[in-house]
Amino acid sequence: MSDFNILFDRFLLQLEWMPNWAASLLILLPAPFLAHILHRFLFRHVTRWVSGMDLLWRALVARTEGPTRLAFLIAAIGFGASIAPLPPGWAPIIRNILSVGFIALMGWMALTAFHVWMVVHLRRFKLDAADNLLARKHVTQTKMLQRVANVLIVVVTASIALMTFDSVRQYGVSLLASAGAAGLIIGLALQPVLKNLIAGIQLAVTQPIRIDDALIVEGEWGNVEEITSTYVVVRLWDWRRMILPLSYFIEKPFQNWTRENADLIGTVFMYLDHSAPVGTIRAKVEEIVATIPVWDKRVVAVQVTDFKQTTMEVRILASAGTAGQAFDLRCQIREKVIDFLQREHPYALPRFRTETPIGPNVDVVK
Repeated sequence: MSDFNILFDRFLLQLEWMPNWAASLLILLPAPFLAHILHRFLFRHVTRWVSGMDLLWRALVARTEGPTRLAFLIAAIGFGASIAPLPPGWAPIIRNILSVGFIALMGWMALTAFHVWMVVHLRRFKLDAADNLLARKHVTQTKMLQRVANVLIVVVTASIALMTFDSVRQYGVSLLASAGAAGLIIGLALQPVLKNLIAGIQLAVTQPIRIDDALIVEGEWGNVEEITSTYVVVRLWDWRRMILPLSYFIEKPFQNWTRENADLIGTVFMYLDHSAPVGTIRAKVEEIVATIPVWDKRVVAVQVTDFKQTTMEVRILASAGTAGQAFDLRCQIREKVIDFLQREHPYALPRFRTETPIGPNVDVVK
């Protein structure tokens, strides 16, 4: 160590014979390259050290590569500036660069820490489990909070960075004020963004929808595929995607078929002739649903719910474990009941009667 100090002191003595700007460049320019080489050397050894550990530790090291490289760079430039004979006017510039770099580092570390926390938290929940209601609840809540937090961290970091420069300080203050919903002009300009941001917080807390929930929105049936910080992607039954803003699910009514559980009662309406044997149909429906695997053996019922001029309305109820299974169950019941009626009770199907009046003033064609 003493030899290194002697060599370092000699290097500084040699710099005293050079102009200040040249000596400063000689010290500051190699600093980023040396920091990069040192970081790469250490990071490679740390990566090799955790290669045999749990996946969490490997992911944690991989996520911190960028922030640690920036930290090495800031430290190298700061150390170089402390020993370099900086010319007049250079010190404020380097100080601003280091301040912005440090602020960016803090924001980056906050984003990384929040992401690591999310990964650790969600490792306990599996969406591919049979009963995934709790998993969907936590995944939805965590991802929405992460997106809202990411937006807030980026806005606050950019605002603080701008406030370090006197010439643009007012923009940083305005940006920070808009993030807090203060300042009328910027607040009005960012009203859609803030509206969806607040809606995202409400959705994360109250959770009227979650990832993979079955919904009826705008007359379409589908599942929630993705929830971002501004919009929701609903994958419809025919693989189309419906894009809706977050505020839609706060302001407008919609149906959630999996809010508390995925169980659902499927409904089949049939319009039959008044002479249809309801008791026979009821017994046949019970026989049919018993042979369908997706029936959960909880609900089955046949009821006459309405009479019309030419037909009567028969409602068949049967329950299933999920919305998709309930749809399949309804289709199979409908097909098998119609087949049964066509084969054994064709008179039960709707018929339209037309009677020709016969009287003294009506000619009958024979």
